[in-house]
Amino acid sequence: MNSKSVEFLVGLFLAAGIVAAVILALKVAGLTLSSGSNEYYTVHAKFSNIGSLKVRSPVKLGGVVIGQVSKIYIDTKNLQPVVDMKIDKKYDKIGEDSTFSILTAGLLGEQYLGVKPDFASMDDDGNPIYLKDGSVTTMTDSAIVLEELLGKFLYSLNSGNKTE
Repeated sequence: MNSKSVEFLVGLFLAAGIVAAVILALKVAGLTLSSGSNEYYTVHAKFSNIGSLKVRSPVKLGGVVIGQVSKIYIDTKNLQPVVDMKIDKKYDKIGEDSTFSILTAGLLGEQYLGVKPDFASMDDDGNPIYLKDGSVTTMTDSAIVLEELLGKFLYSLNSGNKTE
């Protein structure tokens, strides 16, 4: 009788460990177990270079996650990368003139989208115009590509060493 209760407790402990590992794996991957409610709105941003930005990368305003990248594709008309973002509806007061920048967490960390709010555009009553579902913005700062920076740096060193 005693060994059966020990086996039951070991099995219960093992099941709890598996559930915890699954939750941790989903958290690391940026996925959730919640139902797919439509508590967000979509904004499309056009960039000249998205670097290594990925789907499910966070969208942050002042360091706070307000959404995530939902889709990345090429606009075939302009041959320009477009990033679709799902932004939580509780952050519906982002100005139309806000700038979306591709930033890096740390020196060589993962890339994410940073939002710099701006409320320059006003309607006829003097109220700011906000982004809404389906808005398209070109107010973007592209990713800084480390290889391009190194190339420019090495070129400037090489051109500075020439003597005529």
